[in-house]
Amino acid sequence: MKEIKFCENNFIHGADEVMEKLQEEFPNITIEVEPCLGYCGDCANGPFALVEDDFIEAESSDELYDTIVERLK
Repeated sequence: MKEIKFCENNFIHGADEVMEKLQEEFPNITIEVEPCLGYCGDCANGPFALVEDDFIEAESSDELYDTIVERLK
């Protein structure tokens, strides 16, 4: 089963919206929210997530969502 991790501090960049959409569309994946994932510099710059422990970043939350969906296929 695929695993995606989000940093709750990154929700300011819309990562929470990405997480919610992924939970609705992919109920079989594991989604975790951590208080900090240790990517503080990247976290301050824009939305990101860890997909299977691979760092995925994007310019916007929509782009992050699209990139994650591609990785899940």
